Amino acid sequence: MYPATWPLRSCLELGALPSAVPCVRLHTRQVLWEWKLDNLSEVAELLVSELATNAVQAAAGWEIPVPIRLCLSSDKTRVLIEVWDADPKPPRPKILDVDGMPPVEDEGGRGLFLVDTLSERWGWYPMRESNGKVVWAEIAE
Repeated sequence: MYPATWPLRSCLELGALPSAVPCVRLHTRQVLWEWKLDNLSEVAELLVSELATNAVQAAAGWEIPVPIRLCLSSDKTRVLIEVWDADPKPPRPKILDVDGMPPVEDEGGRGLFLVDTLSERWGWYPMRESNGKVVWAEIAE
């Protein structure tokens, strides 16, 4: 991706615990305020919340504690959100109903639908050197 050329970057590593989700939201809000991109904060907080929740759930079955990592990057108009977890399996969005929405009867599984809807673009890539994967989303002013 582009972060190497983007001037703004902040990373945070946390234990893969449910309490990590509000932490990444707060971190995102504060960083975007500092970068003077707080107009993107509401959407960014929702996206990091969904991606971090998925990362915590992906780490739930591990015998040893594993972290999750959040990295935020910006070129001062766009924000790239990257969340790493130790599970190498790709994210699997729910199959949508004919109306293009997640099934109403499903309890969960709307996270990636929200990520797809609210971001300019999103995707994932495997990490070769540290295993696991990064799921990312980009938003813009």
